[in-house]
Amino acid sequence: LGGLSVMALYWAFAYLELYTPALVVVAFVLGLLIGAEIPLLMVLLQKIRRQDAGSAVADMFAVDYIGALVGGLCFPFLLLPWFGQLRGAIIVGLVNAVAGCFLVFVVFRRSLRPPVATMLGAGAAAVIVVLVAALVLSGRFEVTARQALFRDPIVAAERTPYQDIVITERQTSAGPDTRLFLNGDLQFSSIDEYRYHEALVHPAQIHPGDSVLILGGGDGLALREVLAYPDVRAATLVELDPEMISLARHDRRLRTLNRGSMSDPRATIVAADAFSWLRKSRQLYDVIIIDMPDPDESATAKLYSVEFYALAKAHLAVGGRMVVQAGSPYFAPRSFWCIVATLRAADLHTIPYHVDVPSFGDWGFVLASDSPVWPTMYQKHPPLRFLTEDVLTAATTFPKDRDKLDVPASTLMDPRILRYAQSEWSLY
Repeated sequence: LGGLSVMALYWAFAYLELYTPALVVVAFVLGLLIGAEIPLLMVLLQKIRRQDAGSAVADMFAVDYIGALVGGLCFPFLLLPWFGQLRGAIIVGLVNAVAGCFLVFVVFRRSLRPPVATMLGAGAAAVIVVLVAALVLSGRFEVTARQALFRDPIVAAERTPYQDIVITERQTSAGPDTRLFLNGDLQFSSIDEYRYHEALVHPAQIHPGDSVLILGGGDGLALREVLAYPDVRAATLVELDPEMISLARHDRRLRTLNRGSMSDPRATIVAADAFSWLRKSRQLYDVIIIDMPDPDESATAKLYSVEFYALAKAHLAVGGRMVVQAGSPYFAPRSFWCIVATLRAADLHTIPYHVDVPSFGDWGFVLASDSPVWPTMYQKHPPLRFLTEDVLTAATTFPKDRDKLDVPASTLMDPRILRYAQSEWSLY
């Protein structure tokens, strides 16, 4: 049951949308069975080894704690990185089944009557056969269950130590609609991603000779907009996941969308955690573009903190400009205005603005600098499909029902942005 638990939960989530009730049932059943092992083992130790109750308890808990330590270390450091949750759970179940066989047929073999030994042997063999079959079929099951979670056909999928990457594609009257999902969250649709990336990059007023730093944006689409300026001296992109970098370089669909930006000789691609990389780097940049996933997980919430923005500010050249993707001021207004407040708490001047991206809805950004700044575009910007000076000016106006909210800044010690994002997006 333990070995098949993750598969059962994945099935309940993908096909029945009953993850929480299924989780409660599985946790209750497994907890009950684990608790039942304790008195059974005590009786066996007392009868077979002729131990008194105190010695039996001492031996049993000693072995139990050692096993818990070994298992607690093996699962996160070996099984989970190498096999993932699904196969890792099945392998743990197999280890338990084999350990049970060892106890029954080696340690306690002299105490078993032949009919009991036969019955236990058949049961153990059946359990091992079921778990081995589940292990063999787990890949096919995972592909099928994952597809049930997405509307469009999955054309590429990678589970990395950092995230679950899925690319879907379907044909539309406007051409192929390619979509990238990270941990189930939509990152872009090829139908309208140009709106998002033009609004993210071009208000930073990139000038000839500027050096540009992109934090996140591992798909290479923001980098594509930066390198559209032929006079950009150098662009550095820092992305956490090496597998995302590899996909952006080699996947036919992503490479077409980013126009080969990840292989441009002006671009330096770094696989590193942005927070740690900023602490070690000493270089200054004229433009910093922060294109991170939404802060709905602990790992990403730190990238929306006062401490992180202060680190980024320390890498801005005099008069430099920073742009941050800030989520939706319509669907997640507290999250959006918390990002604005956090940038201001890092002693940056800010101008929030928002545009309509059909696949996302109303989406917001924040332009920041160490001096008062206004979102304008460089006169000699490359040809654009969406953004104009008038559109950008209008983007700084917010409707009355989504006016500025007075919310506190988010810090590493008090990651308010995580609570805001989780509560607001849970409604959609």
